Amino acid sequence: MNKIDSFNKKQIKEEIPEIRPGYTVRVHQKVKEGDKERIQIFEGLVIACKHGRGVNGTITVRKISQGFGVERIFPLHSPVIEKIEVVKKHKVRRAKLYYIRHKTAKQARLKEKIEKKK
Repeated sequence: MNKIDSFNKKQIKEEIPEIRPGYTVRVHQKVKEGDKERIQIFEGLVIACKHGRGVNGTITVRKISQGFGVERIFPLHSPVIEKIEVVKKHKVRRAKLYYIRHKTAKQARLKEKIEKKK
């Protein structure tokens, strides 16, 4: 058990921001094409966070690309992920936003969260 714990501690990234369902995020991912490597950005709405913030933690991000819904599941601590930026925060009352898949256009809009200044 000790080897597993030490391995998991090496895998965990420290710089991951707080990510919740309803946030619009920009995920910077390394893509290898032949012998070159570049960073590809995937921006969309977080519809689910699973398995917590630990080594197995994942987020499901959905965006609309050329009229089609595209969803990707990103492991939070993957070495392929360069960084994750939070762009917007929306007010939601569900932990999983799977119902957004069946909404279109104006129905799929979420209200933006207003942050209180202290």
